[in-house]
Amino acid sequence: MSGESDCTRTSPSAGSPSDSELLPERPKYVCTLSPDLVTKAREELQEKPEWRLRDVQALRDMVCKDYPSLGTCLDDAFLLRFLRARKFDYDRALQLLVNYHTCRRTWPEVFSNLKPSAIKPVLESGFVTVLPHRDPQGRHVVCIRPDRWTPSNYPITENIRAIYLTLEKLIQSEETQVNGIVILADYKGVSLSKASHFGPFVAKKVIGILQDGFPIRIKAVNIINEPRIFKGIFAIIKPFLKEKIANRFFLHGCDLNSLHQNIPPVILPEEYGGTAGKLDISAWNELLLASEEDFLHDFSELVLPCDSSPHDLLVSGDVDEKQCDDSLRGMKPQLYYCY
Repeated sequence: MSGESDCTRTSPSAGSPSDSELLPERPKYVCTLSPDLVTKAREELQEKPEWRLRDVQALRDMVCKDYPSLGTCLDDAFLLRFLRARKFDYDRALQLLVNYHTCRRTWPEVFSNLKPSAIKPVLESGFVTVLPHRDPQGRHVVCIRPDRWTPSNYPITENIRAIYLTLEKLIQSEETQVNGIVILADYKGVSLSKASHFGPFVAKKVIGILQDGFPIRIKAVNIINEPRIFKGIFAIIKPFLKEKIANRFFLHGCDLNSLHQNIPPVILPEEYGGTAGKLDISAWNELLLASEEDFLHDFSELVLPCDSSPHDLLVSGDVDEKQCDDSLRGMKPQLYYCY
């Protein structure tokens, strides 16, 4: 399919059946959820199978009416991600979709040439991976290890690109759309110099994407081996986190027993006191790299129309830029104090 959204396609006039034949058919949605997940989606996300396609069409109509130049994919499966992420609230799902595109269009350092092969060095470093087994709630565990990053090799934006592509791959699964994900971040060995790369601009952008600009449900963020410096970072960032997200952060320090209360040892690698063998990053890397063509196809539909500007789309609820910059300006002195 091309980058042209359905909003810009007009119905063929009478007497021109050949035009109709040229219009590509939208892929027909086929639900892949198990009966248990259908029930869970109904109870937690307000998703009713009998109304699902009606809800998708309602969101599609809103996009075409309010944002005809958004340049988005309008397939059923794609729009469902946003409805599920906002519990089938049409207005909130629409805002999330707009935010998704706004984030992509206003941070070219992250989103230009975004494909797995472009972030291969990050994958090979082991900075981000996904554990092979889901937790008891059916959630994938995304493992992030900042100590694997050497700032002299590439900028911090490459790490963000790798995390974003990982989330894009995970959210393709309807199971993940319903169950959400869990993050495990190991801050062992993170120094002051490395932490300083996470400045006001990067912090504001990342928080905006994770909270309001991506259709994924982050159910828990487990921090382990965090140095004292991290508490300073988190104290500064926390005011910009929504209460729901802030309450899902768990700081375990070096206490593996505390971590195991949130993530069972049976799915954790030996490095975190688990019984699932050594941490192996190769399987996830291979899966992501093998998805190159899929990403090229999917992202080709997310094109900024020639008559639109990135600033035409505003992110609702975004942190006031001056407030964010002023509050984070004191980050470095506080980091030195914590360090």
